Amino acid sequence: QSAVNVPRDFEGCSTLRKYFGQLHYLQSRIPMGAEQEAAVPIAWTEIFSGKTVTHEDIKYEQACILYNLGALHSMLGAMDKRVSEECAAGAFTYLRDHFPHSYSVDMSHQILNLNINLMLGQAQECLLEKSMLDNRKSFLVARISAQVVDYYKEACRALENSETASLLGKIQKDWKKLVQMKIYYFAAVAHLHMGKQAEEQQKFGERVIYFQSALDKLNEAIKLAKGQPETVQEALRFTMDVIGGKYNSAKKDNDFIYHEAVPALDTLQSVKGAPLVKALPVNPTDPAVTGPDIFAKLVPMAAHEASSLYSEEKAKLLRDVMAKIEAKNEVLDQFMDSMQLDPETVDNLDMYSHIPSILMEKCAALSVRPDTVKNLVQSMQVLSGVFTDVEASLKEIRDLLEEDEAQERKLQELLGKVPPPQGSPPPPSPGLAEVSKECSKYMEVHEKASFTNTELHKAMNLHIGNLRLLSGPLEQVRAALPSPTLTEDDKQVLQNLKRILGKVQEMRDQRMSLEQQLREMIQKDDITTSLVTTDRSEMKKLFEEQLKKYDQIKVYLEQNLAAQENVLKALTDANVKYAAVRKALAEVEHKWNTTVQTLVASYEAYEDLMKKSQEGKDFYTDLEGKAARLLEKARAACQAAEANRQQILEKEMKKQPPPRPTAPKPALQKKPPELEAGGLDVGDLPPLGSLVLSELPEELRSL
Repeated sequence: QSAVNVPRDFEGCSTLRKYFGQLHYLQSRIPMGAEQEAAVPIAWTEIFSGKTVTHEDIKYEQACILYNLGALHSMLGAMDKRVSEECAAGAFTYLRDHFPHSYSVDMSHQILNLNINLMLGQAQECLLEKSMLDNRKSFLVARISAQVVDYYKEACRALENSETASLLGKIQKDWKKLVQMKIYYFAAVAHLHMGKQAEEQQKFGERVIYFQSALDKLNEAIKLAKGQPETVQEALRFTMDVIGGKYNSAKKDNDFIYHEAVPALDTLQSVKGAPLVKALPVNPTDPAVTGPDIFAKLVPMAAHEASSLYSEEKAKLLRDVMAKIEAKNEVLDQFMDSMQLDPETVDNLDMYSHIPSILMEKCAALSVRPDTVKNLVQSMQVLSGVFTDVEASLKEIRDLLEEDEAQERKLQELLGKVPPPQGSPPPPSPGLAEVSKECSKYMEVHEKASFTNTELHKAMNLHIGNLRLLSGPLEQVRAALPSPTLTEDDKQVLQNLKRILGKVQEMRDQRMSLEQQLREMIQKDDITTSLVTTDRSEMKKLFEEQLKKYDQIKVYLEQNLAAQENVLKALTDANVKYAAVRKALAEVEHKWNTTVQTLVASYEAYEDLMKKSQEGKDFYTDLEGKAARLLEKARAACQAAEANRQQILEKEMKKQPPPRPTAPKPALQKKPPELEAGGLDVGDLPPLGSLVLSELPEELRSL
């Protein structure tokens, strides 16, 4: 009802557009077309004949609304300021191109063409006036004016059609005369500005012919303007003054000054029109114009089916794109794996400028224990002292046993007994046998522990220097860590490689981003509403138009994929130059890591060294006590064995016959026969342990 009684303002245009859009939504769901189940009679009155025309077709309702929209726009345009290049031709153009022309005579093809070109011509007039007020270049103004002429010529052709003439009746002649007048008038304006351009280019002969042509066409316009309002007559007179003045001045100057030949008009290049106006577009599905679809919940099955087909088209597009991406990614991954270039570690120069955190922790831990090295050295010194004491005790025991064994052997020889074979000691006394057994056991334990002790000292000597370093100033620690020495060329090679690796990563990130954007676009792309309002025959075309929205992102992806070859080539060249630098950096990094690990190992070995040192001290302290007791026991046993040997020797002496008294001899010159035969000779006796002559029995002293 609002659309039928529409107010004659821009709000009325909005109402007509909304109603037209909702009719479009309705007819795509309800069968209200010609000869369809829900078709209803629709009646409108023709504008020229006044007759009422009725059709049972919802498209007739839409066509009439469109016609009225164009008519209302033309009325508003006539009332508005003449500064806009938008015009009412859009509604008439959409009506001509999308609806049948048989509904009524005022919607015939010729009438619609007439309306379209009249609207475009008047809009171009507005643009022409604006261009002249803005003092645009003469050639541009001439082209704009030439386009006004072209639009009015098309309108004139439509007016000359017999069907149009019979429909319009008397007004056809009036309109035709007015349109022809405008054709001549704006042709004159076009040639006026072509003459002005010739004047600017100092082509004085051309200037004369253009001004003359403009004057001729203006005279034709004046002839056709009879009966027009006074405002039109006044405009024509003003234009005559301008063109006439220009022509007279140009002709006079050329005749008396320039003397250039005046060419024929048909030898000059014709002025080509410049269509710069635009028809207001009509889009029945634009929600900004038509508002929300009030039939949105009514989705026909055909629309669902079409939506599934569109989804398959989207999936096909995504598969094609992803196949290209995956192929390129596979090549890129294989290439980067073969290069073995990690962008995060290819330039590790920063690691050499500071002490690693793990070493800082160790230095901090040692800083609160300043006596670390001192304690370790003292602990090892104590261990060495105890070790030495144990070794001395065991050596003394061994010496006592060897001495006792030697005395026992001598005694056996003295008594004339056959000594045991060389290397086989005589059987010791039970006490000494036990001492010897224990001594052997302790010696074995000591030898094993001695090896451990030696290894412990080696470990301490290995770590003590590192611990001193960690306990010292941080500058010394930093100085102890290896660092690379690179030339300026080496640094340049490194920077170039980093830059290209950055490009590789940038290419990867951009590719992932574009892929994600494409997936999100496809996921959000739902054209069901458009499918509902689209004719089945137009589905394929709609799909093609809708899929064009992915063209831009596909172009970006194609550019990204195409760039990969150049990037990898540049990376190959950079890697060749980087080979020598890479080797040097790898060696320094290995040394650096080894040094750090060694220092950390020394710190971690400290507690273990202290623990083992304490265990060694405890072990040797215990062994020292046992060795001391065994030493006392060995001394006592040796003294007992010595006393026993003395008793045996005394008994043997008593068994000998008493000697005959003789004068003492000054010296023993010759051995008695019995001694030579193996008897006893005190001079031949070896000293028996701590035995001295004063301690011999009385009967032996004389011997």
